[in-house]
Amino acid sequence: MTNTDPPKIEAQRTFPPLDENLYNLRPQDATFYKELTGIEDDAALKRHILDVQAKAYKVAPYACIYLFMFTRRKLSGLPAYQQVVRIGRECKNPIFLDVGCCFGNDIRELILDGFPAARTIGADLHQELWDLGHELFKSSPETCPAHFVGGDAFNPEILAVAPPATMQTAGVLTPDLNNLTSLNSLRGCVSAIHTTAFFHLFKEDKQLHMARALAGLLSAEPGSIILGVHTGAQEKGVVNQVYRSVEVDMFAHSAESWTAMWDGEVFEKGTVKVDAQFRETFEGMGGDERYPMLFWSVTRL
Repeated sequence: MTNTDPPKIEAQRTFPPLDENLYNLRPQDATFYKELTGIEDDAALKRHILDVQAKAYKVAPYACIYLFMFTRRKLSGLPAYQQVVRIGRECKNPIFLDVGCCFGNDIRELILDGFPAARTIGADLHQELWDLGHELFKSSPETCPAHFVGGDAFNPEILAVAPPATMQTAGVLTPDLNNLTSLNSLRGCVSAIHTTAFFHLFKEDKQLHMARALAGLLSAEPGSIILGVHTGAQEKGVVNQVYRSVEVDMFAHSAESWTAMWDGEVFEKGTVKVDAQFRETFEGMGGDERYPMLFWSVTRL
């Protein structure tokens, strides 16, 4: 892909022009943005967010950018979030990895709740989105020392499939997070992995591939966790839906099929606990449209 080629997003059929009328910052999210940006005036904050949104949409016209979903605190709303917070506070040398991190919102949210910033890593296809995150939150690599790995997670040089670590095969050396060029050096070392609005971008076979690849990064320590939320279904299959001018055509798992994939196909059956909850939620910026979501976590036993 050249710099002039538009990004290819197979799961999304339409790419409407930006509409600032969709901007609707919830009070709890406004507090988060004001704390990190130092912008207290609501109008000035809106202009700042709209400016960064416009730049980001040129890089990657994702629905989550179009719909301002990036302005919503998502990680702390996951049922297993406090488990991740505890890992950051109680474990020695914890590592948190956010796959499909976009601007790094969720990493910053977790840092505010006590996870050591220098033990966090963002990964995304687009380096530009991570850089725009510094602009969005008025930070720098010095004030927000989280690490970043850019590239296609389906490229084996970035992330290859490997068997899940065991207590016998787990590495004893902590990887050098300051010089990461690939996620493969994290194999068997990551305490918590987060992916939101990520898996649903891919077809069923690629979702299984990615699950196996992420499983290889997870620490064998009991309590290590992978968690996230994405489009779900009551019965697994293709979800075709128009949502505020964005048409999506996604493969979606049910809670049952998602559980069976992780506990039996990805990990040896009985070695993980999977919690998967299907909910229809109001994910958009206002309005009464409901969207089918799967909230989930996979914990090593």
